[in-house]
Amino acid sequence: MKKLLTFLGVFWCVSLCWVGPAPCETTDLFSRVQEHKLENGLTVLLLPEPRAPIVTVQIWYRVGSRNEILGKTGLSHLTEHLMFRGTEKYGPKLFSRLIQQAGANNNAFTSKDYTAYFETGPQTKIRLFLELEADRMRNLKIGEDLFLTERKVVVEERRLRTEDDPVNSLYEETVSTAYKAHPYQWPIVGWMHDLEHITWQEAQSYYNLYYQPNNATLVVVGDIDPQAALNDIKEIFEKIPKGPEPPPFRALEPPQQGERRTELTREAQLPAIFMAYHTPNLEEADAFPLEV
Repeated sequence: MKKLLTFLGVFWCVSLCWVGPAPCETTDLFSRVQEHKLENGLTVLLLPEPRAPIVTVQIWYRVGSRNEILGKTGLSHLTEHLMFRGTEKYGPKLFSRLIQQAGANNNAFTSKDYTAYFETGPQTKIRLFLELEADRMRNLKIGEDLFLTERKVVVEERRLRTEDDPVNSLYEETVSTAYKAHPYQWPIVGWMHDLEHITWQEAQSYYNLYYQPNNATLVVVGDIDPQAALNDIKEIFEKIPKGPEPPPFRALEPPQQGERRTELTREAQLPAIFMAYHTPNLEEADAFPLEV
């Protein structure tokens, strides 16, 4: 599926920072990555980088807004929020408190194609990071009252960042015009009406379908012994059974036959214009120079 390259015509600000390469075993990072597949289907990527006594643990789930359906948009982003609301072992707010006490930081982000979570901190806390992520992969425990509270948070996030922002509203309008058949057309945060009507049961079903080890990639980078890290990962994650296979993604956008235009009238201090172009995705070689 082609991605969309968008330019904002109000102003163009580019911030470039160059840091010279530090000495390492080889400049080819890909050759240093060790890949493993656990029995439950979890993909593991390990990259030792001993220049500082820190480590980052990331877990990427193959689910984003493109996996939703009309009427249920925003489920992926809402699930990201719910993942911080606690399990039976680690109650609400305890996850982030443990991370802070370890001298680390954590966050998450949702895209159209994936949802990712990460912790970065002292190398000595790697087991804590792994245990916390393994626990919430399958043990999320959210009551309906807590779900409704978090849903309101996401509704207000959409209102603040999109409904009340003329530029973001125009961007949303541009993307929905660029795609006709592909779910890239709807926003990651979801349409307001959908968010207001997503149910607790729907969120639970979505979590149970996509938050499985066989639908995730665990990445560990930093001051690690790869074999020791792999042993910890197997001990902590392999006890999680393989889950159901999510449905295959088959949406395809038909070729665009001509220019498309849309106009949005909003109260704003300045006019704005977006110009967007369909470009190759990461499966095609041209994607890499386009990123540059």
